Amino acid sequence: MKKPPAEVVASLLAVTTIFISMPPWHLPPWAIFISWAGTFAMGGPSAQNLKRIWMAMPVGSLAAFLIVLCFNQAALHFSGDSFTMAQVVILFCLNGSMMFLARIIPALSFIPGMFFGFASYFATVFGGFGPVPHDPVAALGAVIFMNALGPAYAWMTARWSAPHGDHH
Repeated sequence: MKKPPAEVVASLLAVTTIFISMPPWHLPPWAIFISWAGTFAMGGPSAQNLKRIWMAMPVGSLAAFLIVLCFNQAALHFSGDSFTMAQVVILFCLNGSMMFLARIIPALSFIPGMFFGFASYFATVFGGFGPVPHDPVAALGAVIFMNALGPAYAWMTARWSAPHGDHH
């Protein structure tokens, strides 16, 4: 059986994100697209790349989650310039710690993957997505799940599509 072109497979998969993002779960569809594109940007959905991105993204999401929790606590104790400085210290320490993990744990060495999870988390929690809008814990679960689907979608796209250039 002849496989359809990647544009067809990718578009059909993209359509599924409409249903995934609907209530009651209100999951963040961009988290799929970020990690889906990221998988292809790193060379495609090989077993090695899938392992690298799946290991790194939750670390970035967890770091962002901790930043949000720490910012929320700092907001209870500081205001004005002192709050801004608290945010600077929190972000510097947690971002640096996240990247340090990539240096000492080879399985976490894909730093762009960490930032896919990091950015996806902030967009989810501050955008009010997830089953409980603006809830840091609900956002963490939602974004880890959705980021994990992106590389799976990349794999499905590659597996179910005709190779590029095969238009016969």
